[in-house]
Amino acid sequence: MSDWVLPYEFDFYGRTVKYGIKGEGEPLVIVHGTPWSSFNLRHLIELLSADFKVYYFDLLGYGQSDMRDADVSLGIQNELLDALMAHWKLALPLVVGHDFGGTTVLRNHILNQRPYKKLVVIDPVALSPWGSPFFKHVEANEAAFAGVPDYIHRAIVEAYIKTAAFQPLSQDTIDGILAPWCSEQGKPAFYRQIAQASSRFTDEFQHRFNEITAPVLILWGEEDTWIPVEQAYKLQEKIAGADLVTIPATGHLVIEEAPALLSQEILRFFKG
Repeated sequence: MSDWVLPYEFDFYGRTVKYGIKGEGEPLVIVHGTPWSSFNLRHLIELLSADFKVYYFDLLGYGQSDMRDADVSLGIQNELLDALMAHWKLALPLVVGHDFGGTTVLRNHILNQRPYKKLVVIDPVALSPWGSPFFKHVEANEAAFAGVPDYIHRAIVEAYIKTAAFQPLSQDTIDGILAPWCSEQGKPAFYRQIAQASSRFTDEFQHRFNEITAPVLILWGEEDTWIPVEQAYKLQEKIAGADLVTIPATGHLVIEEAPALLSQEILRFFKG
């Protein structure tokens, strides 16, 4: 994780958000989910920056951004994204969102009415209800989880993130995901973002998919156990004209498992 550094800072109502920009060309904004950070987008950023100017950042409460005790829910992340797009002066960007990043870009496009040229969502949290038994258990016992010894915390997070992938993750990847969550602020931040997760943030837009004005591509790992691929077909039915491509032998963490194939599909869609 030490060599993944976001060089720029944005002040969002007194909270520091770290971001990066790579490449030249048409603007493309890419947004990570949970419990990930922009670190997990590094392969896609590298591949897509050959054709586009890629803007990426860590959500509030994640990665290198502000992890203090505050609102880190999906209700604030689309407002942050809207502020960043204004800061970057992006009028009609191409947009990609994975997991909660998919929720964030859908909320931004529908609720904030931010126009996009084209939109790609990858295994997004988009249809209520959602939330694993683990999420519900943490929500009910957040303080108890935040107080476990560090070695138990690390084991919990590592076991949890491994269930997101169909293929084995390298130790470097695991270490990169764990690093921000194992800091002094990161440990309570990990449980905070889970405790603040709620289906009400998807309830707010899931009856408004007809308001989407950008062409949409849905990408999904066929072996996703966090959000089964059946949800992909349900989402496609709700978004008029949406394209769907499923990625074989990959899970929810398809961004780590098949970045080259993902980038090919994204490029084909954006350039088509």
